Amino acid sequence: MTPFGARLRSAMDERGPLCVGVDPHASLLESWGLADDIAGLERFTYTVVEALADTVAVFKPQAAFFERFGSRGVAVLERAVADLRAAGGLVVMDAKRGDIGSTMAAYAEAFLREDSPLFSDALTVSPYLGYGSLKPAVDLARASGAGLFVLALTSNPEGSEVQRAVREDGRTVGATMLAHLAEENAGESPMGSFGAVVGATLGDLSAFDLDINGPLLAPGIGAQGATAADLPAVFGPAVRNVVPNVSRGVLKEGPDAVALRAAAERYANEIREAVGA
Repeated sequence: MTPFGARLRSAMDERGPLCVGVDPHASLLESWGLADDIAGLERFTYTVVEALADTVAVFKPQAAFFERFGSRGVAVLERAVADLRAAGGLVVMDAKRGDIGSTMAAYAEAFLREDSPLFSDALTVSPYLGYGSLKPAVDLARASGAGLFVLALTSNPEGSEVQRAVREDGRTVGATMLAHLAEENAGESPMGSFGAVVGATLGDLSAFDLDINGPLLAPGIGAQGATAADLPAVFGPAVRNVVPNVSRGVLKEGPDAVALRAAAERYANEIREAVGA
């Protein structure tokens, strides 16, 4: 399979630089007039898929919102992943897995092995057992043409106590993760497949080298307060590789499929204009 980085670049160029979160949390189901049960989950998920799968570049299902319904919820997620990918969308599974050894390898196989029911184009992972603990996921992603998004500089306030902690070598933990990713992506074109999660709400990040030759998954646009116009100031020269994620800003327009499509198109156009894509 063509490496994830190349497929992502092509998808964003063709469909616009937008990632839509698929986050069926209870309050959103309620706002759609749906019950917080498996029927509501199905209606919500398949409406989003049918409305957006053929127009949006990237989708980020939050695995936890499906897992909370047990095996039936995971079955909904499996179908959504398959349908989104069949329509040409790229799927970033937001599962934030992180462990060591055989356990990390098992997490990787669940989402990055090509014959897995949950095979996704990329997976979010946590490196805070040490970047080297991610090696099983890195290796399997390379073998299957998938990618990873590693938590580096997240938008939640609590994240700074770990991510901005200073190591003995004088570098912050977040900067160390970015440096590891730059090494993974060295020499790749048009960009590598190993990205970082960097919050769009963090303001000036000029102290960090975000030019990792890989994608930067950027939550925070819309309901969290960031706008498309903020992206150049936050990401600087790396803004071309930013994958802005919008969840509630689009999903609140449901269950009207036309309104969902219009919201996604509006965000994609605003981001494209802001980043010069």
